[in-house]
Amino acid sequence: MKGLTAAQGDDVRQALHTAERRSGLRFGVFLGQPVGGRRHFAERLHAALGQDADDAVVVYVDPNGRALEIVTGENARRRLSDGACRMTALSMATAFSAGDLIGGLLYGIGALGEQATARR
Repeated sequence: MKGLTAAQGDDVRQALHTAERRSGLRFGVFLGQPVGGRRHFAERLHAALGQDADDAVVVYVDPNGRALEIVTGENARRRLSDGACRMTALSMATAFSAGDLIGGLLYGIGALGEQATARR
């Protein structure tokens, strides 16, 4: 993953795998600058998942632009409310603002996976 060390990338992949295994949803993370508006870009990333998009959650982070978006598919949205995503995003943003990109990512992935599992 661009912008992360190899060990950090491994940690994020493990967190994604754990969230997917526990919740049954597909999770993805993208780090980088958006092409166009950040929300539109995050939605395009999500749509690119094709058939898997309904059961997917995409977390988009632009560390340089200080931007964060969480996009959920139709089925995923039934288990992850907008409020739950907002609260998770707020916690992630707090970690990011303290300079802890990897901690914020790992917390966010874990929290979203846990919340989706609880409503499974």
